[in-house]
Amino acid sequence: MTIDDLSPVFHLGESLFTSELYPYLYRTWDEWEVIGLYNTDPEYCLVAKVDGQLAGFILGTIISKAAWTYGYIIWLGVDKNFQRRGVADKLVDKLIERMIEDGVRYMLADTDPKNVSAVKFFARKGFGNARKHIFMSMNLSKHEYYGRLIAYERDKAERSGYRTPRRHL
Repeated sequence: MTIDDLSPVFHLGESLFTSELYPYLYRTWDEWEVIGLYNTDPEYCLVAKVDGQLAGFILGTIISKAAWTYGYIIWLGVDKNFQRRGVADKLVDKLIERMIEDGVRYMLADTDPKNVSAVKFFARKGFGNARKHIFMSMNLSKHEYYGRLIAYERDKAERSGYRTPRRHL
């Protein structure tokens, strides 16, 4: 990935990782995902192009814990026009190569269990030991404290907005 790829990668991810498809995605897709990983782990940020057009990307990182070094695939996205053409295979293979060269001993990838095609893809690539991880969410705008805080802030703003300055005689 080069600096010129940041915007196209962001926009492709924006079209793939939508809140409609993944309303409870524990990582949110935003420009900082791309920029942050490009700044910290550029060697694990790869793109695939076909005839100069962005076909897909993979963003990864390394996690070091005690005696183990883990490689982690954080994001993998392929443009719908290039799916089922080996793009994801090549991206994952190249990332694994780089991580092996850098001493990684164990690879991690996660996906929504309902994303059957991704689960099958990672299984085919050799990932196993699948575990379901439960993420729970709460809409704080429905919490009673949230309502009281919003009302307080609204009243405070109204009070300060209606205050007339004193005139000194």
